[in-house]
Amino acid sequence: MLTRYILVVAMLFSCGAEPALAALKPGDKAPMFKAHASQGGKEFTFSLAEALKKGPVVVYFYPQAFTSGCTVEAHEFAEAMEKFNALGASVIGVSNDDIATLNKFSTSECRSKFPVAADKDQRIMTAYDSVMMGFLPYANRTSYVVTPDGRISYEYTSLDPSDHVKNTLAAIQSWKTKHE
Repeated sequence: MLTRYILVVAMLFSCGAEPALAALKPGDKAPMFKAHASQGGKEFTFSLAEALKKGPVVVYFYPQAFTSGCTVEAHEFAEAMEKFNALGASVIGVSNDDIATLNKFSTSECRSKFPVAADKDQRIMTAYDSVMMGFLPYANRTSYVVTPDGRISYEYTSLDPSDHVKNTLAAIQSWKTKHE
């Protein structure tokens, strides 16, 4: 039984599985949150409300630091941070990892370019309906774009990390074009 569970989890962390779509949709009010976070190995309290005062925020959920898909996704977000910043946007990654793990992940995989938040009690991922079905406490790989008015403008759920950055950049660019 344990072997089967390990195989299912391994399959879900690979790129092939597609879980149910997230329930929060464009136009929905985004749940505001504060969380213990790390950027460049430095801990602080991240506030979504404060970040939104500066522009749109990508809130992306990922299953677990240092797994293959999560590492790829973190690298891609890090590489795209200049593009996000040019659009006036910021990024926050959220998982159930502890802050000690996130201190390491934020420097090595996020390359100190954006923060990652600890959601050990799954409060944030639950509010965003981003819990991996059947695999609590893991987050589903879901990306949201939250606009300064506190609304979801875009959501994308796929365990395949390859389109999250491209899609959220396009969503922010589209929002910015409409609001210039």
